[in-house]
Amino acid sequence: MIAIVSHDSGGAEILSSWLCHHQVPCCLVLDGPALHIFKRKLGAFEIHSLERAIELSDWVLCGSSWQSDLEKQAISQAKVAGKKIIVFLDHWTNYLDRFQLNGVTIFPDEIWVGDVNAKKIAQNIFPDINVVLQPNLYFKDILDDLSGAQNRPHNPKKCCVLYVCEPIREHALLQYGDERYWGYTEEDALEFFFHNLGALGEIISEIKIRPHPSEIDGKYYWAKQKSSLVTETEGNKSLVEQIMEADVVVGCESMAMVIGLLAKKRVISSIPMGGKTCSLPHAEIEHLQALVKKNQEILNA
Repeated sequence: MIAIVSHDSGGAEILSSWLCHHQVPCCLVLDGPALHIFKRKLGAFEIHSLERAIELSDWVLCGSSWQSDLEKQAISQAKVAGKKIIVFLDHWTNYLDRFQLNGVTIFPDEIWVGDVNAKKIAQNIFPDINVVLQPNLYFKDILDDLSGAQNRPHNPKKCCVLYVCEPIREHALLQYGDERYWGYTEEDALEFFFHNLGALGEIISEIKIRPHPSEIDGKYYWAKQKSSLVTETEGNKSLVEQIMEADVVVGCESMAMVIGLLAKKRVISSIPMGGKTCSLPHAEIEHLQALVKKNQEILNA
């Protein structure tokens, strides 16, 4: 029996796909965006309290969160109960922060990652913890969805951009007490993108903005006032559907950008000047800062 603990969307996508493929007996401890994601993939299920799930389980598998302490509490309580605890890291950033609970660092017995880049990063940060490379079954599911989806024929005169958002300001404020800890907010990045559309070298006909699953409804309504090209500010379709309808995927360092790469789309990071370096280790990602500088050099030549 496994206790599976999840709150944030990134970890929930990976753990729910893992569970769909393995079909093992489990106790689910879910909250936040994970509730919707598990329901979408698994249908109806019973929710357990963390204490009860750990009591019933032989070992514990969880994601990691910035919005919630749920998974951190799972690590702490599993250790007290003498149960093996494994964390599946779903991203390539802020690894240490994922194990800070009330100012104390608390580590799992083992860390799972879904790709070679993440393994290298995790082994460097956590030299004393066993880091295991596992198949990223969420990516496998995405690739299966992409293979059956209708791709958008590229029209050089009509470029559709999907802009994928992240709650950067909320994350920085919660984690560090400073919403500009990383030198920019999600609004800054979107404004930077709007101001430098020409640097993409495309004739942009439409911009669709997809909020992060944890963001509130209406957060990006203001974007329609900033650019007449914005036609959507809500994620009313699945991520795969929206990516397949787009020619270019733009964001800061969202997992959705990596899904864009899987779909063989052009992907651009919109982190503005003065912001932290994009932490996604994928060489195929372009950077709007570099495109802007290149354009300026051409104009000044």
